Amino acid sequence: MSAPATPPPGRENSSQNIAAAITDISERATLLVREEIELAKAEVTEKATKLVKGAVVGIVAGVFFMTALLFVLIGGAWLLYYYLPGNNYTYFVGFFAMALILVFLGVIAGLIAARVVKRGAPPVPTMAIEEARLIRDTVSPPTPVAAASGAGAPSLPTPTPAATTAPPAPAAPAGGQS
Repeated sequence: MSAPATPPPGRENSSQNIAAAITDISERATLLVREEIELAKAEVTEKATKLVKGAVVGIVAGVFFMTALLFVLIGGAWLLYYYLPGNNYTYFVGFFAMALILVFLGVIAGLIAARVVKRGAPPVPTMAIEEARLIRDTVSPPTPVAAASGAGAPSLPTPTPAATTAPPAPAAPAGGQS
């Protein structure tokens, strides 16, 4: 009987190197995916925080306007009281002044809220998406069209339709043959 065949020494090392390289690539790809997920989470959290802050300022603006409405109604009541016969008091001026101050504060808070919400909406992780596209373009093999045109080489200008016109047709014979 013959001795069992052993692979040549170079081939065993080669298969170990390939297995190690595949394991390394797999670990790095997993790490890349995890980092991209963390980046997306961080972006969404940041934008959601801006939206929440804008919503809080908007709620404060609403409170100012509701308080202003309350003062306007109370001032209107005092104004009615003032115009009723037999009264010499002018209490309504203070109520209307407070209502104007609250309206002013509400307008400022509403404008700030609109600006903050506009900056934060929509919460899309644009940096993570761009990084994922770059990674995909780096890792993925070139498409057949790109490989055929030489993706790494500078592209040649494509001729325009005006530059590829057909030569003029030959003139008809002068003999008048029909």
